[in-house]
Amino acid sequence: MTAGKNEIVSAREFDVPRELVFRAWTTPDLLARWWGPKGFTNTFDEIDITPGGTWRFTMHGPDGKDYPNHSVFVEIVPLERIVFDHLSGHEFRVTATFEDLGGGTRVVFRQLFKVTEEFEQAKPYCIEGNEQNFDRLGKLLEELTV
Repeated sequence: MTAGKNEIVSAREFDVPRELVFRAWTTPDLLARWWGPKGFTNTFDEIDITPGGTWRFTMHGPDGKDYPNHSVFVEIVPLERIVFDHLSGHEFRVTATFEDLGGGTRVVFRQLFKVTEEFEQAKPYCIEGNEQNFDRLGKLLEELTV
């Protein structure tokens, strides 16, 4: 769904503890396994999940195309929030929050685009892509709880 000006908001509840969800977001090997839409894989070249840390990776699409990405982490609040700026291609700020639901976790994923035209271009595929991203995260979380 869209929220504020130039903003896409996606949310999902997972039936696992917040600590596990946060770990899936902050452990590079786990993050590489679920990040991106259905059919994509990742090669992480550099990832430093600390404020000011760089995240450079390539998403490999199911069509064989490569999509280089560069982001910089802005804020990490353990178990609560991760904020990073996506700097390659469309520029946007991601704010992911993790709410403890007493054994489960609600994740809210906000993308705030700098430029309205880029927001309008990305909106059609980002909304669906974010849902697929959450689907992949859910599958990984299931594997980690078995």
